[in-house]
Amino acid sequence: MRSSGANQLLGSRLSLNGLLLCFIAVLALVAILGPSSSKTLYSVDSSPIPIFYKNYRRLKEQATSDFLEIRSLSLGIARSREFDLCGKERENFVPCYNVSANLAAGLHDGNEFDRRCEKTLVGLGCLVRPPKDYKIPLRWPSGKDVIWSGNVKITKDQFLSSGSMTKRLMLLEENQIAFHSEDGINIDGVKDYSRQIAEMIGLGSDSEFLRAGVRTVLDINCGFGSFGAHLFSLKLMTVCIAAYEVFGSQVQMALERGLPAMIGNFFSRQLPYPSLSYDMVHCAQCDINWDAKDGTFLIEVDRVLKPGGYFVLTSPTSKPLGTNAKKKTMFASIEEFTQKICWSLLAQQDETFIWQKTSHSHCYTTRNLDGAPAICKEDYDDQSYYQPIRTCISGTTSKRWVSVQNRSTGSQLSSKQLEVHGVHPEDFYEDSQFWASALTNYWSLLTPLIFSDHPKRPGDEDPLPPFNMIRNVMDMNAHYGGFNAAFMETRKSAWVMNVVPISTTNTLPLILDRGFAGALHDWCEPFPTYPRTYDMLHANGLLSHLLSSDRCDATDLFLEMDRILRPEGWVVICDKVHVIEKARVLATQVRWEARVIELQNDNDQRLLVCQKPFLKK
Repeated sequence: MRSSGANQLLGSRLSLNGLLLCFIAVLALVAILGPSSSKTLYSVDSSPIPIFYKNYRRLKEQATSDFLEIRSLSLGIARSREFDLCGKERENFVPCYNVSANLAAGLHDGNEFDRRCEKTLVGLGCLVRPPKDYKIPLRWPSGKDVIWSGNVKITKDQFLSSGSMTKRLMLLEENQIAFHSEDGINIDGVKDYSRQIAEMIGLGSDSEFLRAGVRTVLDINCGFGSFGAHLFSLKLMTVCIAAYEVFGSQVQMALERGLPAMIGNFFSRQLPYPSLSYDMVHCAQCDINWDAKDGTFLIEVDRVLKPGGYFVLTSPTSKPLGTNAKKKTMFASIEEFTQKICWSLLAQQDETFIWQKTSHSHCYTTRNLDGAPAICKEDYDDQSYYQPIRTCISGTTSKRWVSVQNRSTGSQLSSKQLEVHGVHPEDFYEDSQFWASALTNYWSLLTPLIFSDHPKRPGDEDPLPPFNMIRNVMDMNAHYGGFNAAFMETRKSAWVMNVVPISTTNTLPLILDRGFAGALHDWCEPFPTYPRTYDMLHANGLLSHLLSSDRCDATDLFLEMDRILRPEGWVVICDKVHVIEKARVLATQVRWEARVIELQNDNDQRLLVCQKPFLKK
């Protein structure tokens, strides 16, 4: 009995001693952080001038991390085990695309490549690891022209035997694929081709595309992205879409080069863009039978094409002699159908045809052609998230029906344009100011981590401007696209995929009208891209929104984020305190290095800054 009582007394004294030690630790913590703020462990100024890096930055961050660890334990949040790495068969896994299963289900004629997410395919419970030969991509702009062959799903033999003279002429030395000749000139004639298109439109050169109202281009089945890479140099936002491919993926290749791309096709479903989205739609040898299905594919192009926009079609240049009659019949049927949807053949040169969509919506009501598609009875512009493809003309009654030639060229919309989108100019201006300041703070926060804290790889030097450590950026909850605009205003050499969750207000039409890239998406599902395709993921308020719904699993979301993030890539999450605490635990599970940062003048918001390590088995 005496021994038992002594043990209880000793245990109580140990507990008291433990509490006393914790109390002393907190007092020491406050003393270390100074008298400026006893409540703020780490602050980020909301003003454009960042003030967060001092000599004791590391100490403060470690103190914050230790404090949150103690707080998590006190709240009963136990440390969860880290996820294991997936097997080798998952190295290039893209959820929702299972061609063999679709074929077994009887799908054909291109429908086997459709995206099908009826069952949850994200919840693998493991981390998709990089291939054995994976290497960190070369930094922009070098990475635009040279990639590591081990980073994409194509072997050297497949690359050389792919049947294209252009691809065989590309430099292929050791483990690199180059997209230019030794003297730095593109060897696929893309510059001449771009200039030819400009002249066919009536421009002096392709440098005048912007002046003609062409800012955004949708490139269907873009090959290796050379056309988009050239248009990017002309400050045109060019997005590549291509169907899912088991080997030699066009989308994966373009993203590896740091160019905008996403998996997409419209064999049976609409693209995840609203009506009137792009100034130009381009198809060069894209292997689509445009005269099939009674012109349904052309109707989908008409849907996403803005008034006065252009459809550029370049047919294969090498066809067997016996198919000339078939080609003539095909183009005759296309020409006949384009008249029924109010397109006019603007020019034809060699194998390239350019049609222009009408700028006058009344054309559709004055047609007297047999077999002309009807106008859609209801306006479904607001939601076009993989809806079944339609055979009627849409967008004709939209307030956004404005000719591309009459649109402003800048990303800052006028009051009249904002009114069309139902946005108050003051709200838009405040959003722009907020993100200009926030990006300045983000960059000041990341720069020391990238260039100072981050260990250099052997033989690697700190990149200097314009070489950039971050090129592909995804804003997972884009709102008005203010984050993207801030990147442009500060002239960062990065592009942003602006994702608008389908459960929020659909602001994608506004984002696209600003000349940015974007898509609708349901974050309860995987994003249509290949693994390791983005350098940075940004989410502001997204987790709070998703956690309020029972449909989404936060663990699946973090596994998906890890899948699409490149090794050594960054994640920046801004959200409420209790959400960030949960997110930090999940970040630990997916093996990210995570730091929580307080925001000055906002006690209810926190930043979670994470970096994905380069994991190999």
